[in-house]
Amino acid sequence: MKISVDYINEVQSQEQLKISSAKYLADYVIRLKFNNGAEKLVDFKAFLCKSTHPSIKKYLNEKEFSAFDIVDGNLNWNDHDLIFPIWDLYNEKIDG
Repeated sequence: MKISVDYINEVQSQEQLKISSAKYLADYVIRLKFNNGAEKLVDFKAFLCKSTHPSIKKYLNEKEFSAFDIVDGNLNWNDHDLIFPIWDLYNEKIDG
């Protein structure tokens, strides 16, 4: 018996996936709109609260957290100081 799995389509869809817009709502939640039309609400609070690293903890300051940009189709804080895999954002799974 031979089992084969085609990962090419999944990889290609991940590579093409981009964030087209992002809006900070409140309490560390960002609404993301993707280039495939999907909209996701991503809650970063648990990730930020359980982190012990000072370079991540500083984003518990909402002014710092809400100062993100979209760079090359992904969320970016302070010139890549904080960034997440696009697929994790799409799946709304931010783990630390």
